[in-house]
Amino acid sequence: MRHGRFLIMSVALAFGCVYMADAADIKIKITKKYINFPISQKAERKTMELSVKGQEPCRFVIRLAEGEPDYWTFRDVSALKGKTVTLTYDGSEAALSKIYQDDRIAGEDELYKEKYRPQYHFTTRRGWINDPNGLVYYKGKYHMFYQHNPFEREWENMHWAHAVSTDLVHWQELPLALHPDTLGTIFSGSAVIDYGNTAGWNGKDGSPALVAFYTSAKGIQRQSVAYSLDEGLTFTKYEGNPIIDSHAKWQTNDTRDPKVFWYAPGKHWVMVLNERDGHSIYNSVDLKNWTYESHVTGFWECPELFEVAVDGNGGNKKWVMWGASGTYMIGSFDGKRFTPDGPKLCNLNGSAYAAQVYNNIPATDGRVIKIAWGRITFDGMPFNGCMLLPQEQMLFTTKSGLRLASRPVREVEQLFTKVYSGEDLDMQQANDVMRQFDGNDVLRIRMTLHMSHATEAGLNYRGQRIVNYDLNGNRLNGEFYATDDPGSMFLTADVYMDCSMAEVFVDGGLYSYSMGLDVHSTSKEGYVFWGNNIKISSLEVYKVKSIWDGKVVEK
Repeated sequence: MRHGRFLIMSVALAFGCVYMADAADIKIKITKKYINFPISQKAERKTMELSVKGQEPCRFVIRLAEGEPDYWTFRDVSALKGKTVTLTYDGSEAALSKIYQDDRIAGEDELYKEKYRPQYHFTTRRGWINDPNGLVYYKGKYHMFYQHNPFEREWENMHWAHAVSTDLVHWQELPLALHPDTLGTIFSGSAVIDYGNTAGWNGKDGSPALVAFYTSAKGIQRQSVAYSLDEGLTFTKYEGNPIIDSHAKWQTNDTRDPKVFWYAPGKHWVMVLNERDGHSIYNSVDLKNWTYESHVTGFWECPELFEVAVDGNGGNKKWVMWGASGTYMIGSFDGKRFTPDGPKLCNLNGSAYAAQVYNNIPATDGRVIKIAWGRITFDGMPFNGCMLLPQEQMLFTTKSGLRLASRPVREVEQLFTKVYSGEDLDMQQANDVMRQFDGNDVLRIRMTLHMSHATEAGLNYRGQRIVNYDLNGNRLNGEFYATDDPGSMFLTADVYMDCSMAEVFVDGGLYSYSMGLDVHSTSKEGYVFWGNNIKISSLEVYKVKSIWDGKVVEK
């Protein structure tokens, strides 16, 4: 830390109360909801510590701007109102002087209106996001925790952030849920509702605890647990953390991302944990003490294990083991061991990563719902990364055997209004239709390509290939894909364009991918179908309502 005494009048005015201190310390009496931080991506990362008497200090790195900031980030300090906070900074006093507190986020008037902000995919207000964590349904709300750096648009300072929704479409961001501690930063994990009070953490009124499992990362990766009695707004970390330390067993730091769920037939909890070269399975009856049971090799990060009905038949279900990259195996599970029926398969590609399925979906609903991180960079924006559309998971019988399909949940349909529908169009006719939508990069396009005279065809937007199907080589946007019917000349695609990104669901969701759009393209061609004498057997175009303000997006 830099040492010295200073008094910065601008900070004094902003915070209302600043005291002289050593080591570049500023003491702030919290009277407002937010502390706003000026960020420069060109600045060197320096250490900051936020401390409150009687609480464990919060340490993080941050790129404070000395000059004009590139953007502002914030921290919600409403829970500290009336208390004195000490900010200690190992960097420029000039940068420190720009920090201020307010009841508004800096730049709030432009929030969700930024140039490249997706209009119907979840993005955080400020900072970086990656893996969805702790997906759990409780009291009519879908809770989504997620990996978050609240202080800049790059990966670092991993916390669990928190958002909730009643419809999987419109989300409300809540204060940060889990903060780094002496065991390390907060990596990925999951959450459950402990209805049976197996851990003994439920409320005195009988209300069940929301229990979060996560990886504590500080050199060594170990598994920890925390519980909440206020629906995830605040957490109490278990004094016995870490609950699993398998570093020595596997001789690696790659032991992370615990996914926990209740296994009703065995009346015990199951944890699937990434360890070295695959997914390990642990059992517990109390959420604190865990026993290793088995291991499946060939997977990497963010494990999943869930049961899905075959062809919609609830009396015929199979288990699916999933890895972060979208590969999966179909098989059986006895509560301790997963036995695959065949080799690994894949049903998604592109930017999608680290998908997780919801725990505690009501039996009356019965769906298996997942959310994946979209590894998409939003150039120059004060946020980075997004969540892809929530998707229902289904198993279908195909000519090649059982296959996993992913489709956007029915709730997203409320956002779309059909503005065009046509059939049996030649390429020129289809392009004439699409010309009226040039410049609108927030659309949904459903189409069926008939490739009777072409081995390669697709759809471009501003010169970028959104759909590029090579029938001869069985490649879709560069990756291997073969339709269920090997002799078919048709390809169906449901394309979701969202400002600076796109998601595409092929052949009813048997294959899907996502991508960032080239926002700097100088092409003026708009939406263009291409291919040798192709037909567009069906074409539907939908306009979209923003999840941020409810208005139809016209871009």
